[in-house]
Amino acid sequence: MSKQDSSFAIRRLHSLLGVIPLGVFLIQHLVVNHFATRSEEAFNTAAGFMASLPFVLFLEIFIIYLPILFHGVYGIYIAFTAKYNIGGKGYGFHSTYRNWLFALQRISGVIAFIFIAIHVFQTRVQVFFGAEVNFDLVHQIVNNPAWLVFYIVGIIATVYHFANGLWAFMITWGFTQSDRSQRVMSYVSAVIFVVVSFIGVQAILAFI
Repeated sequence: MSKQDSSFAIRRLHSLLGVIPLGVFLIQHLVVNHFATRSEEAFNTAAGFMASLPFVLFLEIFIIYLPILFHGVYGIYIAFTAKYNIGGKGYGFHSTYRNWLFALQRISGVIAFIFIAIHVFQTRVQVFFGAEVNFDLVHQIVNNPAWLVFYIVGIIATVYHFANGLWAFMITWGFTQSDRSQRVMSYVSAVIFVVVSFIGVQAILAFI
């Protein structure tokens, strides 16, 4: 396999992991968090159910943490080596608008990586020190206004990175090749961004 083919294969894997399993996990995680809008007990029940799944540590390591690590590290490499064409002209549907979204995709990816690393430390890592992932744990974090703002920004950046990454995924894997299909997918991605961001932000505000 040539260097170019190897790079293309890695980028396809990077794109795939951003949607499956990471995108699926993101939505599932925000939906579980959204139970906090119902009541403290509802969230604790939902979180307890997820924590009681068989082989949960194995699933977290190999289905979540390792894919996140690969996707995040390679994504940061792309962010700092990519050529940005903010002010340049595109072609077809790849206009200045898409150039801006490309730049925001890299910026949001870096923010998301930092946010996820801190979030995992504040929640999952603390389990090894005797903490329990429940309503009170999250409440204690976001009750601090600075952390609340950090979480809101982190959630929005992560959801944007997923939603816009889904648009790129559809191109990378050959599902949307025409200008029209890419334009339609951009609208779908925008709707996903708005809806999932609303779910995520509403959920985190419920912990205050």
